[in-house]
Amino acid sequence: MKVNRRSLVMGASAGVLASPFIRLRPANAAEFTMKLANNQPLEHPTNVRAAEAVKAIAEQSDGRVDVQVFPSNQLGADTDVLGQLRAGGVEFFLLSPVILSTLVPNSSINGVGFAFPDYDAVWKAMDGDLGAYERSQIEGAGLVVMEKIWDNGFRQTTSSTKPIEGPADLDGFKIRVPVSPLWTSMFTAFGSAPTSINFAEVYTALQTGVVDGQENPLAIIKVAKMWEVQKYVSMTNHMWDGFWMLANRRSWGALREDMQQLRLALEQGDQRRLGERLHSIAGALGAVQARSLAEQCCALESALAESPLDAALADKLGGVLDRLSAILDALA
Repeated sequence: MKVNRRSLVMGASAGVLASPFIRLRPANAAEFTMKLANNQPLEHPTNVRAAEAVKAIAEQSDGRVDVQVFPSNQLGADTDVLGQLRAGGVEFFLLSPVILSTLVPNSSINGVGFAFPDYDAVWKAMDGDLGAYERSQIEGAGLVVMEKIWDNGFRQTTSSTKPIEGPADLDGFKIRVPVSPLWTSMFTAFGSAPTSINFAEVYTALQTGVVDGQENPLAIIKVAKMWEVQKYVSMTNHMWDGFWMLANRRSWGALREDMQQLRLALEQGDQRRLGERLHSIAGALGAVQARSLAEQCCALESALAESPLDAALADKLGGVLDRLSAILDALA
């Protein structure tokens, strides 16, 4: 069967936190000491909000729960930390569902290219049936997942060689992508030369010319200082991405029910609104470029719709794309 594709967080700037990880209370004051890992720098909005969540948890638990935040892949590359989470070496992990697909293939369904036209469609799907489906797949793999997904943002493309103004500009383009078959398949369909590289190694790969470009939401492009090694950023909006807050099942089960209710502090509503604001500002700026943002995205989406998924990925996803299509049609 031939399967076809379809169609930042601008956080409160709290300044660069100086400590190697975020610890709001001394460990010996707590009944439970837990690690929360992620791959973003300390000044990224997710870590600004994570610090607020950690503080709220400490206060609401009367100091019984101490969560330490380890940013910037300090505990290892994403795929390594995912293994630590499963083994219990890390209690919490904030991770993109598309990278999580290395363990839970169908968790990447929200990462299908050009699935969402705007944030309104994103939240209707991810707070509704699509998010529920992804969570069921994640829970089936033995992990605990919080109910609300954090916003990472619509992904944009940067380059050291040329702006990406249409599908032809991606032909032969050496681009870094995360370790995920969905990303590799999408850019292969454009005729690009995608290379899977863990985020911790991206800056060096761009600096040394291993790849000519990469793609990420605007907040990550900023805090990772991509402008130092990239010349252009193109508002391609080719994929929306988020972060699921994941927990080790044994560690989570060790918490009493009243402490588990503290999970609400890990579901950051205004972190989403900040992402939407940055996206709208950047979109307005992109619209004054020589080629409008809407025209550019339409051309990319049309080119991708013409290209079938590679056979291996289509077989792995099975009927999940049909489920996504039905959900999005119902939201339209």
